[in-house]
Amino acid sequence: MVAQARTEAANPPINLDTGIVEAAEAALGAIGAARTEIGQVIFGQQKVVDLSLITLLAGGHGLLVGVPGLAKTKLVEAMGTVLGLSARRVQFTPDLMPSDILGSEVLDESADGKRHFRFIKGPVFAQLLMADEINRASPRTQSALLQAMQEHHVTIGGERYDLPAPFHVLATQNPIEQEGTYPLPEAQLDRFLLEIDVGYPDREAERRILLETTGASEHVPVQAMTAETLLSTQRLVRRLPVGENVVDAILDLVRSARPGDGDPAVTDKLAWGPGPRASQALTLAARARALVEGRLAPSVDDIAALAAPVLKHRIALTFAARADGETVEGVIAKLVERLG
Repeated sequence: MVAQARTEAANPPINLDTGIVEAAEAALGAIGAARTEIGQVIFGQQKVVDLSLITLLAGGHGLLVGVPGLAKTKLVEAMGTVLGLSARRVQFTPDLMPSDILGSEVLDESADGKRHFRFIKGPVFAQLLMADEINRASPRTQSALLQAMQEHHVTIGGERYDLPAPFHVLATQNPIEQEGTYPLPEAQLDRFLLEIDVGYPDREAERRILLETTGASEHVPVQAMTAETLLSTQRLVRRLPVGENVVDAILDLVRSARPGDGDPAVTDKLAWGPGPRASQALTLAARARALVEGRLAPSVDDIAALAAPVLKHRIALTFAARADGETVEGVIAKLVERLG
């Protein structure tokens, strides 16, 4: 049963349309089954799993940041299977060309000797694409993928080719091997709905990993959703109501992270801050998080929980602030405290 909207003082009740409640009832069973199934193969990373699901339910793309060996690739593979999406993986390297991702035209000759160009689709024509170590590719290749992420189509030889629906990219980035890499420009980082930090598992989770992944057999995830179910859930997310107090919290948080707009004690440490796209991302992600947790409307708690994933890659510190030991995470934590 779907939990009703909380009636705490900070989150006043919202009148809900009967159609939204019925759609949520139908969607939550599938979402719960998907979370459980992914949790059968990804141990000790429930927050990462939830944030990845939130990214897709909100209709966005995610950037997974973590050291090697933390099951980032396995997570994307499992999500493709469980959500019923056609999934592909591209290993980014410095010599990767845009055509290796988007596809290219080849010259064909028919039986009567006539020649014509035929387009061979690249791996970007998938519903879930894993861009592994995206910062290892050249800026030219990165921009080709990021344009496809934004426009949901590619243009080859003057012809437009639409990408499948839904279309999502989960890119990975290794934070410790920066030699020979091409960091994503800030404008391109902004295309990602969330930046998801993938940390080390705790001791008990690592014990489970040892016991369940080194034996003769391993759990194989099963499909819990379909692409059509995901699309209908994404439409539902956009219909969930957002209270005025939550809208105010989003605006207060995002605007307080802009130089010249927030408290100078904090913003003087910032070289630049988030634009309106961050507010949009917070609104969608908060709705999706509420649905994942069985609620019909987001709360201020959702904004606080999603502040770091939404803002981390949309804020830059000044050189002086970095020299003083300040971090983006620390600045965001101070901003969240001010939400009350």
